[in-house]
Parts: sequence; C-alpha cells; structure tokens
Amino acid sequence: MFRARLRAAFNTADVRVCTAFWLFGVINNVLYVIILSAALDLVGPSVPKAVVLLADVLPSFIIKLCAPYFIHVVPYSLRMIIFAVASAWGMLLIALAPSYTDGGTITTKMAGVVLASLSSGAGELSFLALTHYYGPVSLAAWGSGTGGAGLIGAGAYAIATTTLGLSVQKSLLASSFLPLVMLLSFFVVLPRGPLRHNHRAESREAPRDRGEDSDDASEREDQRLLSDSSSESPPTRKPSKYTTSQVSESTNFVRNLRSIFPLLLVYLAEYLINQSVAPTLLFPLDETPFTHYRSFYPTYAMIYQIGVFTSRSSLPFLRIHALYPPSLLQCLNLLLLTLQSLFSFIPSVYIVFAIIFWEGLLGGLVYVNTFAEIRERVPVEEREFALGAVTVSDSAGISVAGLVGLGLETWLCGWQVRRGRDWCTKL
Repeated sequence: MFRARLRAAFNTADVRVCTAFWLFGVINNVLYVIILSAALDLVGPSVPKAVVLLADVLPSFIIKLCAPYFIHVVPYSLRMIIFAVASAWGMLLIALAPSYTDGGTITTKMAGVVLASLSSGAGELSFLALTHYYGPVSLAAWGSGTGGAGLIGAGAYAIATTTLGLSVQKSLLASSFLPLVMLLSFFVVLPRGPLRHNHRAESREAPRDRGEDSDDASEREDQRLLSDSSSESPPTRKPSKYTTSQVSESTNFVRNLRSIFPLLLVYLAEYLINQSVAPTLLFPLDETPFTHYRSFYPTYAMIYQIGVFTSRSSLPFLRIHALYPPSLLQCLNLLLLTLQSLFSFIPSVYIVFAIIFWEGLLGGLVYVNTFAEIRERVPVEEREFALGAVTVSDSAGISVAGLVGLGLETWLCGWQVRRGRDWCTKL
C-alpha cells in the first residue's frame, strides 16, 4: 500500500506546481521565522520576547479572521504583488530602524513586524485557497515548504549573524529581498492554466445566473398578480440567493469547527512549549554537549523545526483522519515538559531532545492533515473559502500562547531560582 501510494503521488505530480507551492510555503513563512529568531536582537534582553511573538501573530490572526469574507474579490495576481511589497516594506522598517543599543525605540521595528505579519496571514489563507485549483499535490508541496521555512529561516539567520559575522541589520536587509521569489514563483514558475480555466467557467456561469434571476423575478410578478385577483393563499417564494449564501456560510463554519479545534489546540500547546517552557529546560553544563546555557534554546528550536519539516512533508505517504489524538498528545507533551521544568526528573537532555522532536512531528502532522481533511470532505463550491478560513485556528492558538507566555516563562524561572537552580538567569 505504501509503495502504491508513493508511486501515485509522484506519477501525478507536476514539477512546476510542486516547485511553486513549495516556494510559496517557504517564502510566506520564512520571514516569520527570521523575525522570531531575531527577537532578542530586536527588543533587547529587558523586553519579554513574547512581545515580538504577539506582534508577529496577532495581526495575522485578525486578517485570517476577516479576510476570507472579502479577499475573493481581489485577483490572485494582484494579491501576490501586495503581499511581496508589504513583506519587503515590513522587513526594511525592521532592518533600518535604529537598534536599541543605539538608543532607538522598538516602535518602528514592531510596526515592520506588524506589516510583515499582515502579509503573511493574508498570504497563508490565499495560498491554501489556491491549492483548491491545483489538487492534493499542491497542498503537500505547500506543507513541506512551510516546514522547510523553519529550518531555512532559523538556520540562515544563525549562519549569517554568527558563522559569517554579518550584522543584524545587514542580515535583515538581505531577507527583505526574499519576497521577490514569491513573485517569480507565481508569475513564472506556476502554470496558470487551472486558474484561468476556473475564471472562464465562472464568467460563463454568470450570465446564466442572471437569466435565472430574471426568470424568478418574472415568475414572482405573475404569482403576485394572480394572488391579487383570487382568494387563494399566496404563493410560496424561493429563498433569495443572499439568504441561501448566508445559510451556506453558517453551515460551512459549523462544519469546519471540527477541523479548527484540533489545529488550535496543537498550536496552543506547542507554542507554550517553544516560547515559555523550553527556555527553562536546562541541565548542568557538564552533563550536556554545551558550554553555554544560551545554547539550549536554539538547539531545541532546530530540533523542533526538523520534526515539523519531516511531518509536513509526509502527506503523500502518510494520511491520518483522526486529528484529536495527536492534538491531545501535544497537550501531554506540554504537561510533561512543564513538570520537568518544575521538578527536573528527566535524567538526560537527550531525552528532552527526543520529546521536542516528537512535539514537532505532532504539530506538523495536524497542520497538513487538517487541510487535507477539508480538501476531501468540504463540497467543491465551499472548499476555497474553507481552506482560507480555517487558517485562523493556528494564529488563534499562537496568540493565546503568546499572551499566556508573557507570565509563564518568568514564573517558571522564578520557581527554579527559589529552589537553587539559577541556570535560567545565565542565558
């Protein structure tokens, strides 16, 4: 079965579609990862890093909540230009604003983060909606690209600022050119045939719909005249298209709740782990491969991203339909690692490495399989809207994690210090 699934996945794959959607996933998410990787350099050690997380997530959450109801009127080609310009402008604001070490404030930098976040949020729901026209292979490529963005973003920033010795400003300036890849992917790499074919089909249906509306109006007028000249009960009217649309959207929203909650839950748990618990998962240095306590956190982040990339690339080979079990397992990971932070009962950091990798696997699995479920279960006429609308759940989970994380990391570190483990103060 596995071999047949593998053969079918690659036999039906269009290389240009796979390449374009993989690049969409990378570029749309990589700036988000770079911003989080640069959080300490952007705000300094005295400001909670959750401030950067919230500025990077809340605008995305708001746009994902609202945009599915109106963004369909904006052509995809125009959207790509808007996303690229907004992302590049946001990164330029972050890079060119004076550093806190030079007496600058973080206001301008946070404005750039907000702008990049708005672009990323609208981009995610647009690209996922676009997979509706290009089949399951496009969703698999997008998922793999978003997983690769974590490795590429975190790795590139670390290499640029440490190995190559580039300044933070030059590293961020270089990343402001990455949105150009998004434009090349859409206008050069991606075959536009499926999108054009759909638009032509819609334009052919429009006159027919107007004709049906005219017929309905004539029928209603005839019925009104007949009812005025007789004592019979008034005729039954067909529901208007507006009312039918409202009912359809409400039904669609309720149907998608079962996909929203597992994704929200898994993101809430994993971002509480990554942003609040992981910085306090420390061991005596002589029992670890590290020489500095600051090395723990980026190592955990890289291991997590490897897990995410692995599972987000697994959709052509592994398909799960029950989304709540991995989400609940992620909550168990949060509980286990929080208890480890409090009571330090796990004997080796390598066991924590394995748990963090498992955390990344679970998060990536729920992400790609949530959208695969929508592709398979939601009716075709509602699928484009649903694929975009459900993206709100991951941003909602991350936003709640950011708000809770403002106090959780400080509380965990204080607990450890009061019990003689002051390693979290030496980061």
